[in-house]
Amino acid sequence: MISFLISIAALVLGYLIYGRVIERIFGPDDRKTPALAHPDGVDYIAMPTWKVFMIQFLNIAGTGPIFGAIMGAWFGPASYLWIVLGCIFAGSVHDYLSGMMSLRHDGASLPELIGKYLGKAMRIIMLIFSMLLLLMVGAVFVYSPALILAGIGGNEKMWFIIIFGYYIIATLLPIDKIIGKIYPVFAAALIFMAIGLFVCLIIKMPAIPEIWNISSMDTWMTAQTHNGTDLLGMKAYLTKNTLFPAMFITIACGAISGFHATQSPLMARCLKSEKLGRPVFYGSMITEGFVALVWAAVSSWFFYSSGWRDVLPQDAVNEFLAQVGNTDGKTLIQYFNPPAVVKLVCSSWLGIVGGILAMLGVVAAPITSGDTALRSARLIIADFLKFDQKPIAKRLMIAVPMFAAVILLLIWQQANPNGFNVLWQYFGWSNQTLSVFTLWTITIFLHKYKKCYWVTLIPAIFMTVVSATFIIQQIIG
Repeated sequence: MISFLISIAALVLGYLIYGRVIERIFGPDDRKTPALAHPDGVDYIAMPTWKVFMIQFLNIAGTGPIFGAIMGAWFGPASYLWIVLGCIFAGSVHDYLSGMMSLRHDGASLPELIGKYLGKAMRIIMLIFSMLLLLMVGAVFVYSPALILAGIGGNEKMWFIIIFGYYIIATLLPIDKIIGKIYPVFAAALIFMAIGLFVCLIIKMPAIPEIWNISSMDTWMTAQTHNGTDLLGMKAYLTKNTLFPAMFITIACGAISGFHATQSPLMARCLKSEKLGRPVFYGSMITEGFVALVWAAVSSWFFYSSGWRDVLPQDAVNEFLAQVGNTDGKTLIQYFNPPAVVKLVCSSWLGIVGGILAMLGVVAAPITSGDTALRSARLIIADFLKFDQKPIAKRLMIAVPMFAAVILLLIWQQANPNGFNVLWQYFGWSNQTLSVFTLWTITIFLHKYKKCYWVTLIPAIFMTVVSATFIIQQIIG
């Protein structure tokens, strides 16, 4: 696990060294923050720093760094490089500077910032683009938790209604009433899960592929065969999903994610001081990178070192092997989806506590991504229309049509057999494309104020190439 441990150390150093560099480039000062300048008791509320950090972390994390890292394991140890370099030099910079720009512009939402620095036409485009992304997040993250909960009790429709009812409450009530109280608990659970698995990895010290094995992954794949059949299915997967650009779209939240820039303004309206921006914005992204690295190592053990055999009872192992090679047989990649990997590993390594944490991870985390997505959508529309959000009536004027749109997406998703996969695919691409617009906006901002803009120009160019290449491949392919 040398590559894994070096990657963890690199993240810590990234926060301590490069995080300080980015902070000095921006130059936080003692001016009043939006929360102190004009609190409204709904969205502009000064909260304790630790609570703002926990909410920001859960806002941007959810299941993203877990599921993305597990699927990213199919690209081998190259995922370590992307998580570390992406997180330090792109994702954390993206999150910190977008959050600080919002602070400097009275808690402005992303489309407003983009409009100010890229023009009014781009403001309209990004308003539409952001709204589509956030509504897709709301729809996607109702669907998967409802399916899981229906397997425990009740039915899908019942859980759709319950989760959506929670969305309505969390979107409309003041941020400190629901989100401010339950988010720190779920965030702590997510961090505790990652730390617990990290300790288990240190104790087990399994042999897993290293970064220097990237060019010789055939050895690891050959070890995963049964009666001459490839169990991993990695070659077939990589034929359809080339490392560039697919890996950079698959692993988003653990490296860089445009969705984060829609969330940072929520916490920019709750900070007491600009100088708290680095631990809140940069620090929460580094923490998310840690979670992603842990799951990248765990999934590497699961898929490449026969970890799946260790966490399954023998009859389940035999059941999987029995269908290998059949016409409709599934590979390890197809058979064990990310929620299944989370549940199996946590229950096996962390016992009863792990099972509870796994449930929180695959159910609560996506729900908490969905509610803040819709809250962000409400605020983005309010900023655009200049609607004061203190009166509940004006919140409802925006929220009701928005909820109706999400319901229509849910109905379509259920009626279409491949609806979830289609939404997720477009969500992944639009997520990274949004990071492109955000990075270019920050670059213009830094250039305008004669600050070092290369720190965002280079990531902006790289992510532009990634997003453009991916969508071209989808159109041609």
